[in-house]
Amino acid sequence: MRTPNEIFNLTGRTALVTGSSRGIGAAIAKGLAGAGATVVVHGHKQDACANTLEQIKAGGGTAFSIGQDLSAPRAGREAIKKAEAVAGPVDIVVINASAQINAVLEDLTPEDLEFQLNVNVRSTIEMLQTCLPVMAERNWGRVVSIGSVNQLRPKQVVTAYAATKAAQHNIMQSLARDYAKDNVLLNTLAPGLIDTDRSAGRKTEDPEGFAEYVRQLNWMGREGTTDEMVGGALLLASDACGFMTGETIFMTGGY
Repeated sequence: MRTPNEIFNLTGRTALVTGSSRGIGAAIAKGLAGAGATVVVHGHKQDACANTLEQIKAGGGTAFSIGQDLSAPRAGREAIKKAEAVAGPVDIVVINASAQINAVLEDLTPEDLEFQLNVNVRSTIEMLQTCLPVMAERNWGRVVSIGSVNQLRPKQVVTAYAATKAAQHNIMQSLARDYAKDNVLLNTLAPGLIDTDRSAGRKTEDPEGFAEYVRQLNWMGREGTTDEMVGGALLLASDACGFMTGETIFMTGGY
């Protein structure tokens, strides 16, 4: 029987974490590096990755960085190819980068809709088209999509974003069936409200109102932290999830 240390060990694996210059992605990138993976840090621009890259290396990990605008045509394919160029075949892809524009349906512009669709859906499809055949040939692969509680319980103000997150998980489920026999497993980690810069504006504008909103949001009465997302990601990125595919883990504080 393998020990917990062995089934979570990622030594010899290479992971690409999109949107890992900050927030949840940065925490996951550092967590995977701590478990032994070689990590490719990704940001909209490569120089934005410097802080995460330095922290991984300071902790004794191995990391590279790439820049790629995921809203551009064929950007998902290019992100995988750039990662392979700097670090070799990619064993783990964490699809974390996303576009979220808060707007009720009547205020949603065509440009805002297109941007969210391109980043959250099109680039996901392109990444999977590119990485899954290589993972299948190697008979090992993990794809972790960072979803959202909104994929299941959407709020009106994020109608389009919620729809793209539901679509993203639908894509993961569809392909999980096809690649299960190849030991290529695709799962979704869906956070609730996490303390990142996405909520910083609301805190500044109405600190009292935001604090009350958070108190009533979930059973724990608080935001989650980015570090609290690492355990779930490590489970889905390792041999620990060897009999799990096409599933969602919700980490929402009891939302």
